[in-house]
Amino acid sequence: MSLKDCYNFDDFRKLAKKNLPAPIFHYIDGGSDDESTLKRNTEAFSKCDLIPSILTSVGEPDMTTEVFGQKIKMPLFLSPTAMQRLYHHDGDKASARAAEKFGTIYSMSTMATTSIEEISNVSGGPKMFQLYIHKDKGLTDNLIDRCKRSGFKAMCLTVDTVVAGNRERDHRWGFTTPPKLNFKSLLSFATHPIWSINYLTHEKFQLANVSHFTKKGSSIAKGVMEYINEQYDPKMSWQDAKYCIKRWGGPFAIKGVMSVEDAKRAVEIGASAIMLSNHGGRQLDGSRSPFDQLPAIAEAVGGKLEIILDGGIRRGTHVLKALAAGAKACSFGKMFLFSLAAGGQQGVEHLLKNMHDEIYRNMVLMGCKSLKELNSSKLIYRK
Repeated sequence: MSLKDCYNFDDFRKLAKKNLPAPIFHYIDGGSDDESTLKRNTEAFSKCDLIPSILTSVGEPDMTTEVFGQKIKMPLFLSPTAMQRLYHHDGDKASARAAEKFGTIYSMSTMATTSIEEISNVSGGPKMFQLYIHKDKGLTDNLIDRCKRSGFKAMCLTVDTVVAGNRERDHRWGFTTPPKLNFKSLLSFATHPIWSINYLTHEKFQLANVSHFTKKGSSIAKGVMEYINEQYDPKMSWQDAKYCIKRWGGPFAIKGVMSVEDAKRAVEIGASAIMLSNHGGRQLDGSRSPFDQLPAIAEAVGGKLEIILDGGIRRGTHVLKALAAGAKACSFGKMFLFSLAAGGQQGVEHLLKNMHDEIYRNMVLMGCKSLKELNSSKLIYRK
């Protein structure tokens, strides 16, 4: 199987599994506890059906939209995801270049393996930085200020990771950052020599944005759950979010909103956007899917801030359903990480082209000339 054979999520996942050692593949693939929320994030889209309009003289539909003050060429962008250097040796640089080529947003994680400054030099496309509140508040301020100087246009604060979810696959396979060998993982690393050679011969693994504050997770191996519990502030509050919004002074999203009440609170503190997300089913297992919550939240705060749906996206029709239910755009993480593992920058470009073409084709089939025509009248929920 090669990249040209990848047409959908399962194809990219299969090729990524072939290319990656088991601990790293399962870090991408897994969720928390029984992984029920992970599964439900995608299954939720099957609860409703699209209603097309005919004879509308669509021509070439307009797929552009504006989020975080940035015009993008399709209503889908890359979610912030950690440690991309593990999935391909070019890591974040490959993702940022691919996103720029397709005119959409690259989102950088606090736990990226490429620095804020380096990505700014690599890509001139639209960029967002994802922030965590650290116990060391000086680190939080440092990250915000560096993003300002480096030309990032938007920021999001992830609020659903005050403690780490129980990701049992990480325990089972001994996943750490950076990777270290143990009895279980040794065979998997040995049977993936191309990955191992690339990992050892390219730039050294480090959490590039925080390594000057702590060596944990860079030169001192840590389990991801252990790292989160040591470094992130479990006392994070709405006041912290408000402080970050003020210090940043630009488009700012709260990522991890899942209730109407919290969406309203985000409006009150001055957020310009919210990202409906349960961290890809990797935190609170048994929670609702973002798509299930979208209609109620859109009814409550739609028009007051931008709503981004993050979680479960596998198809262009999922994006169209989310927009019809009230989202301004969607973001995805797991699927694009599989494409990165499958083929680096070329893999991410291949995926983005697939998704662009799916959205375009299905807009034509829906009879929609622009994204603004996607509304609740285009959806029927099954009873």
